[in-house]
Amino acid sequence: MHRKEIKEILQSKPSPNSISVSGWVRSFRSNRFIALNDGSTIKNLQCVVDFENFDETILDKITIGAAISVEGTLVESQGQGQNVEIQTSKVEILGEADPDEVSLTILQPKRHTLEKLREQAHLRVRTNTFGAVMRLRSKLAFAIHEYFQKNGFNYMHTPIITGSDAEGAGEMFRVTNLDPKNPPLNEDGSVNYKEDFFEKETNLTVSGQLEAETYAMGLGKVYTFGPAFRAENSNTSRHLAEFWMIEPEVAFNDLDANMDLAEDFIKYVIQYALDHCQDDLQFLEDRLLNEEKNKPQVERSEMKLTDKLRSVLENNFVRITYTEAIDILKNSKDNKKKKFKYLIEEWGADLQSEHERFLVEKHFKCPVILFDYPAKIKAFYMRLNDADEKGRETVRAMDVLFPGIGEIVGGSQREERYDVLKKKMEVMGIPEEELYWYLDLRKFGTCVHSGFGLGFERLVLFVTGMGNIRDVIPYPRTPGNASF
Repeated sequence: MHRKEIKEILQSKPSPNSISVSGWVRSFRSNRFIALNDGSTIKNLQCVVDFENFDETILDKITIGAAISVEGTLVESQGQGQNVEIQTSKVEILGEADPDEVSLTILQPKRHTLEKLREQAHLRVRTNTFGAVMRLRSKLAFAIHEYFQKNGFNYMHTPIITGSDAEGAGEMFRVTNLDPKNPPLNEDGSVNYKEDFFEKETNLTVSGQLEAETYAMGLGKVYTFGPAFRAENSNTSRHLAEFWMIEPEVAFNDLDANMDLAEDFIKYVIQYALDHCQDDLQFLEDRLLNEEKNKPQVERSEMKLTDKLRSVLENNFVRITYTEAIDILKNSKDNKKKKFKYLIEEWGADLQSEHERFLVEKHFKCPVILFDYPAKIKAFYMRLNDADEKGRETVRAMDVLFPGIGEIVGGSQREERYDVLKKKMEVMGIPEEELYWYLDLRKFGTCVHSGFGLGFERLVLFVTGMGNIRDVIPYPRTPGNASF
């Protein structure tokens, strides 16, 4: 008999025809009512057992966590909480779950802390919270591909192993097959990478941007969606050592078009989640409301989760220059009363998360796009503006800032002028021989082009309302943690 998913069954009408469903037992009450879940929806299917006519050895094995197959007819439910239920005629035990062992895990039906759930990350997807989060993550990933494919972008796979540092920050994981205890050495005592697999120093990528630019110069519009790695020792609720990045690159787009693309893209993906994930979003919204009941009024969210998502769709993102933002921050009460951990004293300061969130959550109360940042605090590939009246140099960079998150997108118009780019690389100490191919783009039909990077986990964090980025990726990689 063809197995039906619970999501489909719950949307069906009662029928005398026998159906089959499989899943994991969430609860078994009164030796009669099985709450079954197969991961297709946050909702459980109630399967009613006539225990007087069932083999007791089978009933004894219907325990929390067990995998079972149920056959029966779909009838109108007599109880509250569901419209239909299965009148069970047959139960097959597919995989037993020892109640004593279950009691030691997060499968035990009680509230567990998120920290406890991370310790059992291989089981946490079977909880309501993580089932909802991971279904949303899946739908958001699909929406990203759908948006770019509908808009004529070509999906490209950029290298995971690379010899270049796109960000120039040096926070990269090395890739090598040399013996760590006895590596070959040069005469000066340095490691001889000529004897390594790639015959040079290589690392895990921090970004596919530079390679994506090369393809934008032939295909016009491309995007990447793949893993990136940062060896940054940041134990925060917003950082991961391994994460997923979406990076579109578009030939002939200037910074204004780049900002338009970022805003349109984000709104599309959020709208998709609202349209296709109502049950999971409602559960996560209710979860947040219950959590916030124990918080002081001042710490509670001003809006419900779904209202917050709709507010992003209904408002244009405010666009202001870095210089305008510095003036706002410098003259703010938070800065004057020294509430900021990092006080804003002068132009040129590198904005921190507290500054970004002040602009979004307190000042404008909507998403904000900052642009034209000081050249000294941004990467070498960003297009240099003419100096302003005070002689200050800025680049055509942009950051999209979101409530509760801070920066969710970072991008720029790329420097298309060969001489300017070459000089910037020299000043920043970036070897020309390593990125000769990147410079070549500026010699053979250069043009204005732009792109951005969006950290996928930060988007999932915003849409789900979760508070820690480690809870929106299946197996988080952070300093000191590579479990599972």
